[in-house]
Amino acid sequence: MPDQLTFSLDEAIKAQRSLRQALGLGEERFEVPEFVEMISDEIEQMRDAGKSDEDIVAVVADATGHRMDPADLDRHYIAPKDRHGGEDR
Repeated sequence: MPDQLTFSLDEAIKAQRSLRQALGLGEERFEVPEFVEMISDEIEQMRDAGKSDEDIVAVVADATGHRMDPADLDRHYIAPKDRHGGEDR
């Protein structure tokens, strides 16, 4: 069986931006609930690594310039069983 084609996160974002541009669409923006849902895998891994929610929002702030309320992580975090179409990891 040949290796499955994979895309890095940067490649996926670049492709999405190009597709949106080809369609004449603006930049996609995410509200806090959607954003936290998107990064729930990473939140779980950071917590498993002993990082607090304050640590996590500090990393996000460093990367984006946007300071989130740490309580938003608990409010909008998606548990593993509810992610990726309900697949348990």
